[in-house]
Amino acid sequence: MIAKTKDRRLPAITIARSEHARLSNLADMLAERDPHAAEQLAAELDRAKIVDDARMVPGVMRMGSVAEFQIDDEAPQSAELVFPKDADISRQRISVLTPVGAALLGLSAGQSIQWAARDGRVRRLSVIAVHAAEEARAS
Repeated sequence: MIAKTKDRRLPAITIARSEHARLSNLADMLAERDPHAAEQLAAELDRAKIVDDARMVPGVMRMGSVAEFQIDDEAPQSAELVFPKDADISRQRISVLTPVGAALLGLSAGQSIQWAARDGRVRRLSVIAVHAAEEARAS
């Protein structure tokens, strides 16, 4: 779950209107089967600035985008943010329903977010770069 303490302010995030609607439906459908994942996603959606798809600026982490990021002091890694049915960690495709996937949603390069892992440890994810899906496939 994303940390919600007074001394840790959550970064501003932006989500395209069409993705917000689809992700909200996903969270609603998942509420009974996996309440933790549904709550985590819903919390991110609730605090997001929603913009029309045509007004989304480049460099914001969207569904299908690829992020270069670092968790704590671990080596940087790259992953594409996908819907659960497309998740495949061996292909670096992270579901938006995972703690890392939900944390990445709506962030841009230079932003960081903290959350409490299931073991209670506070983790910090820092975004290094965001590439649009088409841009990532071309490189």
